[in-house]
Amino acid sequence: MRTAFAKGFNKIFNRLTITVAIIIVQCVYLAILFFQLTQYASWIEIGFRVLSVFVAVYIIWRDYNPAYKIGWIVLIAILPAMGAVLYLLFGNKRPSRSLKRRLYPLEKLHREDLKQEENIRMTGIDERLQRTVEYVAEKGPYPAWLHTATRYYEVGDKLFDDMLEDLKKAEHYIFLEYFIIERGRLWDQIFAILKEKAAEGLDVRVIYDDIGSINKLPRHFIRELTASGIRVQAFNPMRPFVSLVYNNRDHRKICVIDGYIGYNGGANIADEYANIIVRFGHWKDSGVRLFGEAVWNYTVMFLNMWNAFRPEDVEYDLFRPHVWHPEEFSSDGIVQPFSDTPLDDENLGENVYLEIVNQARDYVFIYTPYLVPDNEMITALTLAAKRGVDVRLVTPGIPDKRMIYDLTRSHYKTLLEAGVRIYEYTPGFIHAKSFVSDDRIACVGTINIDYRSLYLHFECGTLLIDNSSIMDLRSDAITTFGRSHEITPDNMKTHFFGMLVAALLRVISPVL
Repeated sequence: MRTAFAKGFNKIFNRLTITVAIIIVQCVYLAILFFQLTQYASWIEIGFRVLSVFVAVYIIWRDYNPAYKIGWIVLIAILPAMGAVLYLLFGNKRPSRSLKRRLYPLEKLHREDLKQEENIRMTGIDERLQRTVEYVAEKGPYPAWLHTATRYYEVGDKLFDDMLEDLKKAEHYIFLEYFIIERGRLWDQIFAILKEKAAEGLDVRVIYDDIGSINKLPRHFIRELTASGIRVQAFNPMRPFVSLVYNNRDHRKICVIDGYIGYNGGANIADEYANIIVRFGHWKDSGVRLFGEAVWNYTVMFLNMWNAFRPEDVEYDLFRPHVWHPEEFSSDGIVQPFSDTPLDDENLGENVYLEIVNQARDYVFIYTPYLVPDNEMITALTLAAKRGVDVRLVTPGIPDKRMIYDLTRSHYKTLLEAGVRIYEYTPGFIHAKSFVSDDRIACVGTINIDYRSLYLHFECGTLLIDNSSIMDLRSDAITTFGRSHEITPDNMKTHFFGMLVAALLRVISPVL
């Protein structure tokens, strides 16, 4: 009985509820302070209006996406007293100074570790694709690799089955970096292996996003892992008394084993991603397993993030793929893992997607759980369809967030009128983030088509060119179309109120 009471107590008074309570207390305090100043209401109103003008001018001056600017300016116009304050707290896309101070020097320091060394022009790909590869290698900077085999997974279930087997075979080190880790059957299996490997003397490290995993982990999670010999780091921990700026999250999903085995995709470490439990119907994700030299890109991504908070690795060469695998790796086209960061002004994730769409000759097939495109993406998709490219998108049939689902559907009409074909995944929720085009180029990773993924979060993906996994992804897409409901203009008929809500959602979508 005492145990049941303790569980109930912990469920109610968990970290999330405590954090929300602290924020509410702060808001109440600010409200009381505000009402105490009502005797100076006219001067306060003038001050807020002046502040709103300065903030609006600043937003226009910044090199932001136009839709992002419009969303905030509309909000400031509607709420002149609070709009500017909300922007200062939540809207400024620049990362916090402490975050940039920690990460930027490391990314700059290790650019040389990611220098493109092999001449990938020897592979025979066409000039346009060659320039895409060179762009990612220079601006990422993440080099392309030839000596890497890949395996594509159409669902998270299969990915985690193989990942568990690889974790059991690890001999030297294991690096895990995930947006969400949640206690459940999947994590318990992984934790048992990590604990065993740490006891054997392996270097086992875990990074998780603090907000992504809040209310999903037990209170003493870090203490439990540390006691088991596993080193753990929460990314950008929430401290409500210190700061309300939490725009930049670590949305990446990376697993590196011994430097030459790597996993990437959309699936977090939680039971629904492996269909162990059912939430929103069948959960469809996608991912890839890398075996070879391209894993190095993910190793550097992880080490940069780790050393930003726990500096200890001076020499990265100790973690290169051939340190523990001296034999030559087999080749399977070009494999180019990359990461997108909010620390710079290069929207690498979106630009990779745009490159795929803009180069398409025959088809582009896209999986995305959230379709909140900016003007550049809408233009690219509609123009590709108008020039005769078979452009198809798959979005969820059962949504996880109703507002985002309505926002997603608000873009259908424009795309359908241009000739884009849209499918909703009938069995449930599609969480995969994948592009495939013309049997020659594909991208699988963590990057959603929404403003948070494209502009605010740390993301990663695996670019594949002339790789065997491309055909597996294409085959999966064809199968998925058959299991999905195709949207037609008749499905999009709506009343005036529905159109009004859709228009409002479109305006405020960049600030959600």
